[in-house]
Amino acid sequence: MSLYITDECINCDVCEPVCPNEAIYMGELIYEINPSLCTECIGHFDQPQCQLFCPVDCIPLDPTHVESHDELMEKYKKLTAQKKSSN
Repeated sequence: MSLYITDECINCDVCEPVCPNEAIYMGELIYEINPSLCTECIGHFDQPQCQLFCPVDCIPLDPTHVESHDELMEKYKKLTAQKKSSN
């Protein structure tokens, strides 16, 4: 599953810089997460960094983007390969 940010977000700017996949961006009113870039930090960290640092605990699993651990790992591999080829 990817994660998403609820409307409880206070726009504290903590989550965006800790996302290793650059999946978090400022939306129209609050920060949002691009589900095609979110791997729940699998491949990078043991737990999602945005959830770890969020002071208001407003980043749950997104039930509309269900993915297994293996699918998230494959997404991580694809994203890191793309990043390496663009450098």
